[in-house]
Amino acid sequence: MHGFEEMSSRPADSAAPTGPWYKELNRYHWFVLIVAALGWLFDTMDQQLFNLARVPAMRELLAPAPGISPSQEDVNFYGGITTSIFLIGWAAGGLGFGILGDRVGRAKTMMWTILLYSAFTGLSALSWDIWSFSFFRFLTGLGVGGEFAVGVSLVAEVMPTRARPFALGLLQALSAIGNISAAVISLVLVEMEESGWVGSAWRAMFVIGAGPALLAILIRSKLKEPEQWQAISGDQLKKKLGSYSELFSPKWRKNAFVGLFMAFAGVVGLWGIGFFSFDLNRSVFKKTFEAEAREQGEADKDQKFVLGLLAHPEWLDTEAGKKRPQPTQLLDLKVGPEIPKSAEPIYAAIVALHTEKQAIDKSTVFQKAISAASAGDKAKHADEAYKAYLSRAEVASTPESLTEDSSRVSARFKRINKSLGFWVAMTSVMLNLGAFFGIYFFTYVTHYTGRIPAFALAFIMAFFSTVMVFAYLTEFSQIFWMIPIMGFCQLSLFGGYAIYFPELFPTHLRSTGTSFCYNVGRFVAASGPLALGALSSNVFAGYPEPMRYAGVWMSGIFIIGLMALPFAPETKGKDLPE
Repeated sequence: MHGFEEMSSRPADSAAPTGPWYKELNRYHWFVLIVAALGWLFDTMDQQLFNLARVPAMRELLAPAPGISPSQEDVNFYGGITTSIFLIGWAAGGLGFGILGDRVGRAKTMMWTILLYSAFTGLSALSWDIWSFSFFRFLTGLGVGGEFAVGVSLVAEVMPTRARPFALGLLQALSAIGNISAAVISLVLVEMEESGWVGSAWRAMFVIGAGPALLAILIRSKLKEPEQWQAISGDQLKKKLGSYSELFSPKWRKNAFVGLFMAFAGVVGLWGIGFFSFDLNRSVFKKTFEAEAREQGEADKDQKFVLGLLAHPEWLDTEAGKKRPQPTQLLDLKVGPEIPKSAEPIYAAIVALHTEKQAIDKSTVFQKAISAASAGDKAKHADEAYKAYLSRAEVASTPESLTEDSSRVSARFKRINKSLGFWVAMTSVMLNLGAFFGIYFFTYVTHYTGRIPAFALAFIMAFFSTVMVFAYLTEFSQIFWMIPIMGFCQLSLFGGYAIYFPELFPTHLRSTGTSFCYNVGRFVAASGPLALGALSSNVFAGYPEPMRYAGVWMSGIFIIGLMALPFAPETKGKDLPE
């Protein structure tokens, strides 16, 4: 045979290696690194496609009727649920495939995980409700969770000792390229949706996410198992391959639980807080766009539109009326600066009656609005607001002007949504640019300081950078420096996980142990998005931007990782345990 198969996968260490680390790699080393990096890059791309598609998917799947948006509270709540279900699938897949990685081989298991996450990412595009979407995300998570442990175990066992941390750091750093690719895909598809080339951008994202399945063909044909694993796979240790009883034996259980707490802090910090900065930015940017619309007189025009609907409710039965704007599209601008929040029940009542195909007249609208606002003083406010509007409604609009105003509001809503999609994707790009350099920063810091000091620095930086973003990000310009700093600090931890976890366990437990550390924490970490949603919806519900305060409060999770470090063994400069 010729080619890669003839090259040894055993680390080619020298007694006193000199020069750049990459000079120690032969062709097969590079092949393994590239294949493992692509597998993890596409894995993270699929993860990030989900983060970018989550809000648009929730709005479509939770819509009570075509053309009617769900409440923002429902979008936040169910977005947290689907994220938690995805993380649970991630954790379960990580544990199962981690064992298989030790028992049947790294290369074979990596091929299965790539096929799994690719197939069910594609099937997510066919979701018909929130629960089918969550089911597909759970199955996607199974593959996503399994890929990391077998990939880093494979690279760790193939690379020369001195090159190992640098190769693993590069593998993890390239995951940021996967995330940036997802952001670029999102930008392109949002533009195509606006132009009518695709019907639903978020569904198209998931179709593209099925593409990495082709990588499995390359893995099947060229990649072989590391010699370290082959040496033990057929001997007397076979019964202990991928054994949790062995992992929890006195010799290894301390490493397992130390790694677990370290990973838990980083995973919750990223998935329960960091990635929700996209949703925070939606709120920040939306306020900016709406302020611009108010300065251009849009609120006063909206007020006239609402009054016109009161004067001519029959317009809603026309073809133009059936394509009416939604209540939230007008209420975001408060339908005029002088009209209070109590305006909401009136317009909401009109839309509800039309949706329910009930008769629409001034009296029915009034009763419906009072009923919807019956708690406390809201009924009184609705009564007063309605009477004030009624006295001016007869001269507010004509049916013809209503059609023009409806088109104007709908166009504004689409324009703002398109801008939000662009800037949220740009936020992802900025976060992952920071992540790329942060991961590789950890690789070089740990080379000089050791693993534990590097982790201590990373946890402290992650805490302060996350608090900074959620407490102080209020302007467009800040996404170009605050978000990259947070990405740099938060994701530097994940560079550490890729380097450190394989060094904690012997060959026959490496995939199982790495997966345990990285993925069991996800079962607990799945509570992170739910906790953020609960804090936003309940504890801080009365604040202007509840997610901002919830994110600051939850940033304390990084302290848990810091507290685990005194119990963690230092592995710098040591061979992998056997």
